[in-house]
Amino acid sequence: MQPNPQQLGVLKATLFALCLVPLAQLGWLAWTDGLGANPIEFITRHLGTWTLNFLLIMLAVTPLRHITGWHWLIRLRRLLGLYAFFYALLHFLTYLWLDQFFDWAAIVKDIAERPFITAGFTAFVLLIPLAATSNAAMVKRLGGRRWTQLHRSVYAIAIIGVIHYWWLVKKDITLPLLYAVILGALLGFRAYRLSRERQRQLQAYSRPR
Repeated sequence: MQPNPQQLGVLKATLFALCLVPLAQLGWLAWTDGLGANPIEFITRHLGTWTLNFLLIMLAVTPLRHITGWHWLIRLRRLLGLYAFFYALLHFLTYLWLDQFFDWAAIVKDIAERPFITAGFTAFVLLIPLAATSNAAMVKRLGGRRWTQLHRSVYAIAIIGVIHYWWLVKKDITLPLLYAVILGALLGFRAYRLSRERQRQLQAYSRPR
């Protein structure tokens, strides 16, 4: 299955619109007074959850591409990554504005003293250079190897994001555990692929010439 350029354009446009659904849902709930007793917490968690969702969906692109042979899926990864950053930015701005009212002293104290805030802030800061270098011009400027090395940090970011969620939850860890299992499976698949690739390289190197 290999879509032509027109079909791929339609797929990208459809995905772009679908990625806005969580934000539209939040807007609808705000309009209909459906944010619950603590709307700030609801908004913050909704945006944070979708940040993690997009990170995991983006990380699932490569395994899915290898399993299905649909190599065109790689063309959708940048869009998913940028949406992960978009929702992370909204998540962080919600914390700065609605939760802390831009009280910078309290924010710095929060980041320094509350581990789950420290983890979340670290993950967000690490996402910034990935978003800033996501375009083709930056790939050319950095060089393919350096760009790839930089963007591999997304695995660490996803791990920190899951830890942030886990530390945030005080009692029921069902959802953080589910995210951890999914992320573990994605990282396991990557480790398996790297191991297979190294084995092939060693076999090729050891063959008599």
